Amino acid sequence: MIINIQIQPPFDKEIPEDLVSRVGHAVLMQRPADSLVETTIVLADDETLRELNSSHLGIDAPTDVLSFPADEFDPDEQMTYIGDVIISVPRAKEQAKTAGHPLENEISLLIVHGLLHLLGYDHDNDERKAVMWKKQAEILNRLGIHINQLPE
Repeated sequence: MIINIQIQPPFDKEIPEDLVSRVGHAVLMQRPADSLVETTIVLADDETLRELNSSHLGIDAPTDVLSFPADEFDPDEQMTYIGDVIISVPRAKEQAKTAGHPLENEISLLIVHGLLHLLGYDHDNDERKAVMWKKQAEILNRLGIHINQLPE
């Protein structure tokens, strides 16, 4: 599996790339072992998320994480590009402070959340939300990452 990581300055000084990689790999291990995948994770500012949220969802406001599924198979590489996850570092900072846990824990939660969306999980009804939240908690616990409060 390949995870392309892009961390916009100045966040590249705050968020270790190896954290993003480690958490991303833990999520992608949920796929079948014979399934090679590629994804991109971007850590950005509020303005980037606001622009994407506005142009793709019609919501003119920043948000914490957006997932853009792709599911494009590259026959040359024998790999499926599953899509992009874009995370707002300023939103993550606010949410980490409110929840009372470190920024790295919040970033980890948002990576897990965004990638689970690319793997087909959703929280659009109570049943699917319970499944997704359980999977998030399992992955974070396996990584030893404590979240004081999961998002609603």
